[in-house]
Amino acid sequence: MPRVGILAVQGGVREHEELLIGLGAEVTHIRATSDLAGPDGPRVDALVLPGGESSTIDRLLRIFELADPLRAVIAAGLPTLGTCAGLILLARRILDPAPGQQSLGVLDVDVRRNAFGAQVDSAEVDLDTKLGRTHVAFIRAPEVVRVGEGVEVLARWAGAVVAVRQGPIMGLAFHPELTGETAFHRALLSAAACDAAELDPGASRARRAPRAGSADLTISR
Repeated sequence: MPRVGILAVQGGVREHEELLIGLGAEVTHIRATSDLAGPDGPRVDALVLPGGESSTIDRLLRIFELADPLRAVIAAGLPTLGTCAGLILLARRILDPAPGQQSLGVLDVDVRRNAFGAQVDSAEVDLDTKLGRTHVAFIRAPEVVRVGEGVEVLARWAGAVVAVRQGPIMGLAFHPELTGETAFHRALLSAAACDAAELDPGASRARRAPRAGSADLTISR
């Protein structure tokens, strides 16, 4: 059973958790470096960066010294799914950052925040993707305005790139978890299973060491 870590400092954690548990995954919350990795390596097989306020998440990651550890494990090949604000965090460059806002820079794309309007412009849509036809929600969604070499476009909507994949990293401008759409989370779990099999057939990448000492942060939704 793959163990998936969900970044849980701010944003929509519960919906991702319920979807992943329904797919048979074990879920843990990432609130501190010790939740993410230990002396023996990663403590999770895959990672989800949820939607929320991207500038707030970025600020909390730096306050709690999580940005560099996240950057390191993702760059080392940990299968990762970022939705909405998670895509912004993954991007190489944010064209319109909030004052002081940074990103992890591990996905070779440039993004623009809130490209599809305000909260009142939110919509559920049927979206054709390279993973098949899906049903997803756009809520203050970003768009991808530059795609680097080696980045695969998975979907476009309203003329804009809204889903990409670079190796084991997927970035989505929308929310599949809010509509119960499982295609992208299934792909994440598949990538985690393949990764674990390459490392040690029949084994998990994650080391399930105790997580005592993890910071107790309040999760906002």
